[in-house]
Amino acid sequence: MPELPEVETVRKGLSRLVVGKKIQKIQVLWPRIIEQPETAIFEASLVGEEILSIDRRGKFLIFRLSHYELISHLRMEGKYQFVEKNEPIDKHTHVIFFFEDGSQLRYHDVRKFGRMTLVEKGTSDAYKGIMKLGPEPLPDTFLLDGFRLGLQKSHKAIKPLLLDQKLVTGLGNIYVDEALWEAKIHPEQPADTLKPKEAELLRKAIIDVLSRAIEAGGTTIRSYLNALGESGNFQVALHVYGQTGQPCVRCHTPIVKTKVAQRGTHYCPNCQRLKISK
Repeated sequence: MPELPEVETVRKGLSRLVVGKKIQKIQVLWPRIIEQPETAIFEASLVGEEILSIDRRGKFLIFRLSHYELISHLRMEGKYQFVEKNEPIDKHTHVIFFFEDGSQLRYHDVRKFGRMTLVEKGTSDAYKGIMKLGPEPLPDTFLLDGFRLGLQKSHKAIKPLLLDQKLVTGLGNIYVDEALWEAKIHPEQPADTLKPKEAELLRKAIIDVLSRAIEAGGTTIRSYLNALGESGNFQVALHVYGQTGQPCVRCHTPIVKTKVAQRGTHYCPNCQRLKISK
């Protein structure tokens, strides 16, 4: 599933490719991709709209249009492809944006899990999926005091707590594993048992891992490509995710894979010790 660095990389690529373009028509080939409004209204409403900018909130893309905001969630396999002229349409293309200059933006989704929602201009923050999100993982928005308070309020294991997007948004399976390794925290450590210094180190690790992943263009594990058709490069910098059996770069202990909250989880059993019994 694309995580925050991948979605941010897609946003940057799309901004270069389609901002300023006017929509001539929309073709929806798989109506279930459109969450709201009804498909016919969705298609009709977008005719003549200009893409003014593209923003991101957590893992959601937000297309700012002349009169609307289009919220796009890529989910597991969603991706956008920009084409300069008409080309054959493959079976996994589900939505096509036709622009007045003859170019197209195509939404592909092998598993058809992605969703698009069209809302009135200025209302995307009230969208149900966005309202629940915690702060962006940036130094000036992801504040230590609020993070510590959120940790103290939960006895939940730290990994699933970080995955639920409420304390900080944008973390998925890959980057939670990497941030916990960097902060030397076991993925099953109860959140309310973290000491103030550990919370500080974890916040710093989250910001660091995500910022480096964005700089590298995200992580390509299976099928992720950005809007320019390029793979991400952060996979070469992964310390634990996908490194089962490989020596930890800090202590040389073999990396272990287990399951935490039904998610494949990688950690170093020496650097990341569970400090209380389960």
